[in-house]
Amino acid sequence: MAKTMPAVDVAIIGAGWTGSIIGKELAAAGQRVVVLERGEPRWPSPDFQGPNVHDELKYTRRHALHQNTASETFTFRNHDGQTALPMRRWQFAYPGTHLGGAGNHWSGAYYRFDPTDFNMRSHYTERYGARIFDKDLTCQDWPLSYDELEPYFDRFDYLIGASGQAGNIKGQKQEGGNPFEPWRSRPYPNPPMKVPYAPALFGEAARSLGYHPYVQPSALCTRPYVNTEGLQMSACVYCGFCSNFGCEHYAKASPQVCVLPVALKMPNFELRTGAHVLRVELTQDKKRARGVTYVDGAGTEVFQPAEVVVLCAFGINNVRLLLLSGIGEPYDPQRDTGVVGRNYTHQTTSGVNLFFDESFNINPFMGAGAVAVTMDDFSADNFDHGPLGFVGGGYLQIQVVSGAPIGYHPVPKGSAAWGSAWKQAVKRYYNHSASITITGSAQPTRGSYLSLDPTYRDAWGLPLLRVTYDLPDNDIRMSAFLTERGDEIGRAMKGVQRTEPGPRKRPFTAAAYQSTHLTGGAAMGAEPRTSVVNRYGQTWDVPNVFVTGAALFPQNSGYNPTGTVGATTYWIVEKIKSDYLKSPGPLVT
Repeated sequence: MAKTMPAVDVAIIGAGWTGSIIGKELAAAGQRVVVLERGEPRWPSPDFQGPNVHDELKYTRRHALHQNTASETFTFRNHDGQTALPMRRWQFAYPGTHLGGAGNHWSGAYYRFDPTDFNMRSHYTERYGARIFDKDLTCQDWPLSYDELEPYFDRFDYLIGASGQAGNIKGQKQEGGNPFEPWRSRPYPNPPMKVPYAPALFGEAARSLGYHPYVQPSALCTRPYVNTEGLQMSACVYCGFCSNFGCEHYAKASPQVCVLPVALKMPNFELRTGAHVLRVELTQDKKRARGVTYVDGAGTEVFQPAEVVVLCAFGINNVRLLLLSGIGEPYDPQRDTGVVGRNYTHQTTSGVNLFFDESFNINPFMGAGAVAVTMDDFSADNFDHGPLGFVGGGYLQIQVVSGAPIGYHPVPKGSAAWGSAWKQAVKRYYNHSASITITGSAQPTRGSYLSLDPTYRDAWGLPLLRVTYDLPDNDIRMSAFLTERGDEIGRAMKGVQRTEPGPRKRPFTAAAYQSTHLTGGAAMGAEPRTSVVNRYGQTWDVPNVFVTGAALFPQNSGYNPTGTVGATTYWIVEKIKSDYLKSPGPLVT
């Protein structure tokens, strides 16, 4: 029999970006809030201090900040005709765990979605005609617009101390910024990052070809900064330990740096770590949540009663919680019914490997998770899709993340795969290579979805989340086009002797890293037939349950999701505070 805790107003599942922000905001509004984090406490000091944090084996190979696959993982297959198998080692993505979630180990590349991302189906249909969409694509419009979200993008910018050069302030183009950037209320709170050598060469070549390169915006501070919660952030030192690592310098934005210290000072805010939530408990008629059941660090099953439940776990783990809790109708691709698990997407990444003359020293170890020169000429609908026959796009860049020796040893195709000849090739090219990375959008199809696995279970006896996904023809065509553009730029770069383009090909594989930008499965929409939640993240079927994060995206933009996750988080919690708490019930009828 589960132990029952005293009731609270709000139970929040997950203490990443969304859970930390919503927990703090609702506690400040007078609600009794408990945040349930399944992982362990992790803080910049002492957990992420040098030299111990500079451990590539621990953090990038043994996944110390990622979900533990020994207790819970995903199963994967490309289509219904295959049997899904568990991922025993993370390669296709890095789902976060522990306090701060993926907000600890992210790189900090920071973008807003384009306005056309929010009205994708109607925009492309109006401009190109309905035939631009392949028949298997299930893309749909969001139920809200960029203009509605802009104040919340701005709020998140100033919470995290974003660094960048604005390209469009209130409709006025700004010199030095991204000319394709959607309008923004005001400049970034901090100036852009410094530009390493390889990204500078990329920018020079792209500009010579008539493109519009700019310095990538980041969630890494470029100078001392006090954020909107009154918390101090420091300047990035370009140490190279960003991606997969926590930041020792308080420079990379994370929930622990930007919001949790304020929340924890509130008497009505409680954080419980080691609390692994199993399900949301519903009333007998399944129309209301009673609270949540979790297992604590001692293995005791605990019931936490609550008036409101907010799902703030890693995006697609929110979908699993919905399925395990019986909230909403599971998606059935054969009958094309149900919504929970529908419109799952990953991301369509590709790249071009570049190998330089030995006189060009790239110094790949001098960088940071989000230091890059990028270009948006082929993002969103910034180019004519009509003759190309696909929807979506992506950005091209050179980003210097880290030259860590276990993971970074580029050699050209045809090099020896092992032994002394391989070592000689690594020695030759380690300091004389770089990659143009291409981050493209991903469109949903009827055959790509999330469901509960019928065979494999986690350490608590519950079905694992099953991912069924493959790349649609649309995204294959897009990847080929973008990779060709990247190869043209690479061949125009000074010092490049050889390029090796690698467009994305079918089948999609779970055995290679793509990105951690897993989206969809609990799509936000205007009506229950094609969405799990309404425009305020409230589930249609159980109105005191809200869902946050990238699971809400009806399809995946080419841009990194965290900025839009942050904006929608503030959008949702403002509606809860202004309307739901005053009159609990459906916010959209």
